Amino acid sequence: MKRSRLIVWGTLLAIAAWGFGFEPGWLQQRQLALNSADWQGPAITIAVASDLHVGAPHVSMSMLRRVVADLNSAKPDLILLPGDFVHHGLINGESISPEAIAAELGALKAPLGVYATLGNHDWWFDGERMSKALEAVGIRVLENSALPLDGLTQKIWLVGIGDDMTGHANAPKALANIPDDARLIVMLHDPANAPELPRQSIVALAGHTHGGQVRLPLIGALITPGRSPLRHSLGWLPDVPVPTYVSAGIGTSILPVRFNCPPETLVLRLRGKDIS
Repeated sequence: MKRSRLIVWGTLLAIAAWGFGFEPGWLQQRQLALNSADWQGPAITIAVASDLHVGAPHVSMSMLRRVVADLNSAKPDLILLPGDFVHHGLINGESISPEAIAAELGALKAPLGVYATLGNHDWWFDGERMSKALEAVGIRVLENSALPLDGLTQKIWLVGIGDDMTGHANAPKALANIPDDARLIVMLHDPANAPELPRQSIVALAGHTHGGQVRLPLIGALITPGRSPLRHSLGWLPDVPVPTYVSAGIGTSILPVRFNCPPETLVLRLRGKDIS
């Protein structure tokens, strides 16, 4: 009996050491592919990094530079940053200014541009300041707004939808002035707004949930923030109008822990159905 207790306690300590000490410091690049009947012309590569939470444990400026290098290494056509750049209210965190974060992100390069939305932590800290810092280094912030992407063979608009948790999401406003014959790429901080997307959207990319941070085998996430159900915590969503992928993101919130849910960037190859 004593030996069994020692094994149990030893296993629990090893899991805790892994979840708090090792896995949150990983960085993996998740490769995705989407063949869409609505996409025309050459394939494009979209790189995504969500929920940076710079200043959180394991997300130092050095880690931020790793993320930037990882995104640039994919040679993407388009880079999307769906919010939560700052660390706010996390145990044992370090305060890093929006300007310092933006200065590192300014090294991101993509011919179709680098775009961002703001997350709940950005607004809890200072959303206007975060937005100005990003814009100052050439990263366009789309808060419930949209713009056409130049240089493509079809009419594609990029849409950014604000944060749902803090009441900044307004999908109707973001979609208001888009031509009916346009197709959309959507960036949203919170997948809670995915059910509102129109079917003219080719793909949507979100963060916010961190994948649940802790995912148990056969069970998955134990908790997600905001209105999204647990089944919307990570990956391609099963029951929304358009293909929507939710990233595990980079940083952590509440507790600096990850288990079976390592930090990730996304690289999505978007192409037409007739392209092999």
